[in-house]
Amino acid sequence: MDEREPVRIEVPEIRRIRSLSSSFRRQASSFRSNSTASLEEEHERDTIDASLWATVERLPTFERLRSSLFEDKREVEVDENGGRRVVDVTKLGDVERHLFIQRLIKHIENDNLKLLTKIKERIHKVGVKFPTVEVKYKNVHIEAEYEIVRGKALPTLWNSFQSNLFDIMKLCGSKSHEAKTNIVEDVSGVIKPGRLTLLLGPPGCGKTTLLKALSGNLNKSLKMRGQICYNGQKLEEFVPQKTSAYISQYDLHIPEMTVRETLDFSARCQGIGSRADMMKEVCKREKEEGIIPDPDVDTYMKAISVEGLRQSLQTDYILKILGLDICADTLVGDVMRRGISGGQKKRLTTGEMIVGPNRALFMDEITNGLDSSTAFQIVSCLQHFVHLSDATILISLLQPAPETFELFDDLILMAQNKIIYHGPCNQVLEFFEDCGFKCPKRKGVADFLQEVISKKDQPQFWYPNHIPYAHISIDTFRKNFKSSSFGRKLEEELSKASSFDNDKGDKSGSFHFDHNVSKWEVFKACASRELLLMKRNSFIYVFKTTQLIVIGSITMTVFLRTRMGVDLEHSNYYMGALFFALLLLLVDGFPELAMTIQRLEVFYKQKEFYFYPAWAYVIPAAILKIPLSLLGSLVWTSLTYYVIGYTPEASRFFRQLITLFAVHLTSLSMFRLVAGVFQTNVASMAVGSFAILTVLIFGGFIIAHRKFINFTIKTLSHTYFKIKEKTVENIYSIE
Repeated sequence: MDEREPVRIEVPEIRRIRSLSSSFRRQASSFRSNSTASLEEEHERDTIDASLWATVERLPTFERLRSSLFEDKREVEVDENGGRRVVDVTKLGDVERHLFIQRLIKHIENDNLKLLTKIKERIHKVGVKFPTVEVKYKNVHIEAEYEIVRGKALPTLWNSFQSNLFDIMKLCGSKSHEAKTNIVEDVSGVIKPGRLTLLLGPPGCGKTTLLKALSGNLNKSLKMRGQICYNGQKLEEFVPQKTSAYISQYDLHIPEMTVRETLDFSARCQGIGSRADMMKEVCKREKEEGIIPDPDVDTYMKAISVEGLRQSLQTDYILKILGLDICADTLVGDVMRRGISGGQKKRLTTGEMIVGPNRALFMDEITNGLDSSTAFQIVSCLQHFVHLSDATILISLLQPAPETFELFDDLILMAQNKIIYHGPCNQVLEFFEDCGFKCPKRKGVADFLQEVISKKDQPQFWYPNHIPYAHISIDTFRKNFKSSSFGRKLEEELSKASSFDNDKGDKSGSFHFDHNVSKWEVFKACASRELLLMKRNSFIYVFKTTQLIVIGSITMTVFLRTRMGVDLEHSNYYMGALFFALLLLLVDGFPELAMTIQRLEVFYKQKEFYFYPAWAYVIPAAILKIPLSLLGSLVWTSLTYYVIGYTPEASRFFRQLITLFAVHLTSLSMFRLVAGVFQTNVASMAVGSFAILTVLIFGGFIIAHRKFINFTIKTLSHTYFKIKEKTVENIYSIE
């Protein structure tokens, strides 16, 4: 067709073009109207938020730190403010907290990153910094002592006799048969805040011991040399358990508690740390500069900065990011009780420690039993937390997946109780290439590192073909690292002063090692947990009370319609009935053995992590058992006192009630003591039975010396006269 020839368009085509243009105009006009409406709605919403925020700013400081703008999607159509209102964050209900977290974090990985980013931007906007902890350890050497036993080290009577004999000989000056073994040998390094560090190594190389030493939870039987510092302060100068948290690879939890209750108790015992001080400083500077924060971020930060709450928003947040929200109200369970799965217990162990305010976390194989996707998700959340809040985290993993390994910033590689490499993850392959080993293209870096230090698998990675292969030992790797640029850089960092010592300079970023939860708050937390466990074990207490009622009813039938006088003839009946009551209430406390032993492992774990002192665990358990002892003694005394025929005086009734109450309460305490000392079911049952026998032997009727003589004379004279009367009667009958 010629270019100069005009284009011909048929009439139907013209009509179609006109209809399209008219539809485009309608859509454009509707778009302009919708955009105008949305702008008006947004402007109106900002006006409402500003007026509500002005209401918050006029509150006193204490109330302002607990008040925030809260949006409830359920009240958008009803409320004239569009669902927003000023609320006290300490009074948010269970449903409100759950819906708030669901709205805040829909997709765990992306939304959690957005939340942490907003929190960091908010505090940095006013010049406040997160408290940071830098952990340095230098020339740390840990060793254990063990006793050399001849033959098999079995707990037999002969071996026990030999060990006791050797102990006596040691006291007499004889040489001890002991030896020492090295668990960690002369390791040094720096764990920096804001960088996620991986501790990698084969089983038995000392990873767990090193983690416990760095967190201050090393067993006292182990001897440590060297120096460990937090921001330049030695471990002896403060309580490291209040600053750091060690997350064990063993899942120890109370089976009668739910997942949410376990996390809430942990949050109450660990407290809020420096969150309240930081929140107070942020609010103060925002008010001075006229900054209005994001309402959701403000609600979250204020809610996790309030101490003493029975149920915290931090718990709902941890449940969400760990994927435990689907089983939040499920019992933990054990072998005999159906509960959560093994992978969920592993995540609960992690959440129990990260729900607190600790800025340094030492995690021991937290992904064992988890699939690669869940492990990646958890480590990814920890990476966001480290990078955006400048926390210090060291994670020990046995065999991480390649995508999980790439999330880490630094690497500590251990083998045979020594550190081979300590530096950036992206430079570890360069170090081993300098040593003569190259990672294949399709080989995971973590798998390569585990195999290259193994004598059996090492030859397959040797790449200089012109040089014959020769095995490189762990000590050679260590010497190469110290002479490399990475080792020299590490020595420089160890020699200079800590750059993260926040006690100097701006107070807003300072970190204090003395944040403790008040004794009263710890006592209330332990008391509420003990009361909860008593409710969960209510069947035992109801059964024991019913048992007393049944046995009391049977005892009543024995003495029914009897008319016993207060004399020497019927005294044995009274004493026997009283002794039977004391014996019954003494044995009634026997179930405390099993219940106490079941919780001992959790008690020692939480006590070791400074959740609470021993008295905070023992006193509530003793106090809350008083009503049970009072109920049991009252049931027995009310049923049997007047039926047996004791003196019908109120004072004597209450004396017997108090006596039975004291015996029952003492019995409960005695069996708890036996369980706490012997710690196993078999030993505690044996010693508990022996304790009952001891009480029976030495719990007889004590009679004063003079009264005993008078009682004996009267008894003998009475017996004499009885025999004399019988003799006379027999003589008269014979006659």
